[in-house]
Amino acid sequence: MGLSLQAATTPEPGLPVAVLGAGPVGLAAAAKLIERGLPFVVLEAGREVGSNLQEYGHVRLFSPWRYNVDGSMAALLKPTGWTAPDPDGLPLARDIVEQVLRPFARLPEVAAALHLGTKVLAVSREGFDKVKSTGRDQAAFVIRAQRGDERLEFRARAVIDATGTWSTPNPLGASGLPAIGETQATSRIFYGIPDVLGAHRHRYEARRTLVVGAGHSAANALLALAELAKTVPGASLAWAVRSPVLTRVFGGGNADALPARGQLGASLRRLRDAGQLAFFGGLRITEIREQDDALTVIGLSADGRQVQVDGVDEIICATGQRPDLSLTSELRVKLDPWLESTEALGPLIDPNVHSCGTVRPHGHRELAHPEPAFYTLGVKSYGRAPTFLMATGFEQARSVVASIAGDIEAADRVELDLPETGVCGIGVPGVAATGAGCCGDSAPSPIAKPKPAMGKAGGCGPSSCGTGAATPKPPVSRCCR
Repeated sequence: MGLSLQAATTPEPGLPVAVLGAGPVGLAAAAKLIERGLPFVVLEAGREVGSNLQEYGHVRLFSPWRYNVDGSMAALLKPTGWTAPDPDGLPLARDIVEQVLRPFARLPEVAAALHLGTKVLAVSREGFDKVKSTGRDQAAFVIRAQRGDERLEFRARAVIDATGTWSTPNPLGASGLPAIGETQATSRIFYGIPDVLGAHRHRYEARRTLVVGAGHSAANALLALAELAKTVPGASLAWAVRSPVLTRVFGGGNADALPARGQLGASLRRLRDAGQLAFFGGLRITEIREQDDALTVIGLSADGRQVQVDGVDEIICATGQRPDLSLTSELRVKLDPWLESTEALGPLIDPNVHSCGTVRPHGHRELAHPEPAFYTLGVKSYGRAPTFLMATGFEQARSVVASIAGDIEAADRVELDLPETGVCGIGVPGVAATGAGCCGDSAPSPIAKPKPAMGKAGGCGPSSCGTGAATPKPPVSRCCR
């Protein structure tokens, strides 16, 4: 039998809030619930907290510790003798797990509520399918999960979905579908960021590797492969991106408020300019063929010509991730039509027009759905949009938990301090580099004024996306106005 959870509007007292996912944002939500004195459970599919982070644990993050430790978690850990990391240090992804998430998970109040190896299969309302309305908000949530060979059902007063997107990567195919032959070639394709210089070195030694993608994951893989090629004869690399415009790929350089992020893009630019890799810009992959014990990658260029990349031994697919929407198919969720983010966030983070990589302060209003007491947090709240910082998720958790607790004043008082990328509207067709085309001045929020941040917030330049607080409705423009 499963444990019992509960929903905010149900008449049954004492049922907990269900937090789905024990990554940094899910555990930050748990910390806020502890501070509010609200009962909760955390359901995590992995065998340990932060399991997704562990999959790329070898990668050094470009954001320093100050952006990667939630304040509520730190406050709960300090009485145990825990020492906070150097706020200016750059952690590996696994350092977040080892130095923060594991110690937090060992706290008695967290350990008692944490259920590892428990994969959530679906969420619904008790006795209500998606269609039925009358009395719906009085019904508890039902969470169906799998633990080993056992099927479990839990009940909850509210649900916070912080399951992330890491386990559902985008395919190589430029149409959003797997390329023809991609499924058959999966033994030669790594989705994510392999440990090229460590655990996965054997896959790339003396091999020709094609990296597909234009984000930070692709940059990390390419730079590691370049290091490998310096020491291993026969190792070579190629890089394919779908966009013919690389300004956003290379980033803001010295203008980036996170120096390590700026250096990542600058290093990638130098690698490309030095001719140390074969570069295929504007390549939209349509087919993968296995020929003569190697792969041939076929696609179209930006002007519609067929392009063929021969002799590929391994492919690293770093094309981003997408949310798993199957969990909430029986709930009333409202998503942005193409990003699959929460609807209100879509206009603020649409990469078609908005290159900042961050979003202005937002909270429970933007993260809620027509289903009362159900919220999407963390990178999943961004749907298919790229570039999410943990600090954004920590503030989301604070606002949402305040709302669940009934403290709407605190929930509306949204604060966020994010570092600028140094890139805003640059290289986006039809969008000016500055001004109202993308990250122009924001209108004052009718909800609440944010507390002054220590630095510029939102990542879009002076007095732009980082200003203002949560708004109950999305703005008309799909960007930062």
